Amino acid sequence: MRFLKKLRAGSGALAVAATLAVTTAVPAGAITGDYVKDNEHPFVGLIVFYGPDGGFHHRCSGSLLTPTVFLTAGHCTAGVSSARVYFQQDAGADWSPDTGTDPDTGYPSACADGTLGTQCATSHEIYNYGYTGMDAVPETKDAGLVILDQPIMLDEYARLAAPGTLDALATQRGRQDTTFTSSGYGISAAGPAAGETSFRERLMAQSKLTNLTSASADGYNVQTNGNGKGLGGTCTADSGGPLFYGAAGSNTIAGITSFNHNRYCNGTNFSYRTDRQDVIDWIRATTGGEFSNIAFAPAVG
Repeated sequence: MRFLKKLRAGSGALAVAATLAVTTAVPAGAITGDYVKDNEHPFVGLIVFYGPDGGFHHRCSGSLLTPTVFLTAGHCTAGVSSARVYFQQDAGADWSPDTGTDPDTGYPSACADGTLGTQCATSHEIYNYGYTGMDAVPETKDAGLVILDQPIMLDEYARLAAPGTLDALATQRGRQDTTFTSSGYGISAAGPAAGETSFRERLMAQSKLTNLTSASADGYNVQTNGNGKGLGGTCTADSGGPLFYGAAGSNTIAGITSFNHNRYCNGTNFSYRTDRQDVIDWIRATTGGEFSNIAFAPAVG
């Protein structure tokens, strides 16, 4: 599920997490490593973006905070005009290169019959917190919002971590064992020899906290490591997906999958923090009255 590689317009790559080669960052991709199918978070969706001409532009991942408010990465919402979100776990698993579509879901250009407003939704209202490029690391303003045309009614939605939730982890020793869980629809294997493997399914994997104060994190991003037994990371097309604070059962978002240091999806992962007050204030200003329906986890410690 590893998230990395810069998103390529018109390609099957999901994420836009950035790969930082010395000073250059590239957007993230898919879940890799020891991943499992994610049936735990039905509010995580595969989002397809379209350009001004209506054609396929790229795809990312993201999370529903309310029936109509969908949180993703800022680099995902930049330069696009409309979007469509699929909430099936196997949203694009049966995509055919011959027909260019998935017969079960309609991915990537339509909602299958009977799924509009239940498992699929469109959007013509797309917002960007201020993302301009990965050269702005660590403060990339890599947050985006998509307001759905059709509400998706679920029993549970993602909730946001309380303001400052991760701050204590930056100063406490022994917190490197803190567990996070990533979810997304990105590439699951990438390498110079094997090429890319993409299931277009919602997968999840656990990782451990690495740093909150490094030059690439600096209080704006949370750095996690998905290498090791039982762990996994992110890769292309996972961009915009949630970084949950806790194990697989958590629905508390602490970050948005943003970029990676390694273009082959096997390095450390960086997620843009959503527990920062300025980010929360932007979400409030953008969503208006709907903000009152967004849930927050209790403050930690």
